[in-house]
Amino acid sequence: MNKYLVFDPSKCTGCRTCEMVCSIYNSGVGNSASSRRTVIKMDQLVVNLPLSCQQCFDPICKKVCPANAFVYDEKTGCYNIDQDKCIGCKICMIACPFGAISIEPNTNQMIKCDLCGGDPICVEFCPNKAIEYVTADVYGIMRKKKSMEEMSNLMSSVL
Repeated sequence: MNKYLVFDPSKCTGCRTCEMVCSIYNSGVGNSASSRRTVIKMDQLVVNLPLSCQQCFDPICKKVCPANAFVYDEKTGCYNIDQDKCIGCKICMIACPFGAISIEPNTNQMIKCDLCGGDPICVEFCPNKAIEYVTADVYGIMRKKKSMEEMSNLMSSVL
């Protein structure tokens, strides 16, 4: 069963530790521009949103790639970019609705989250546990629990 990265913006402080460890692990440099993930600060909403590839079931990035550089990883269930095939045209980056594909500034290669081969480093190092790596059924349980807590809080404020 495939696993997914789940983000909880209410736990994210915007420390960007996830960006740094991702960059160091994947590119060998501590540069947020080399990270396969990003944290978006939404000041008006007072929230930080950790953002990464959503590992789409039928990804548009794969469909638009003229070099057929996206390859499926059976172990993780995600599509990775084969750097030997990638021609750097940036069409995948433009097509991604989540903005999850970027250019690695040191190599000029297209990059996206590959789930670190099945053991995402960002999950391990997030100091507030804002990122989890779970199966779909566990995520469903997490969402139901959170919804029940929110409903309970709403009811107690009304009563």
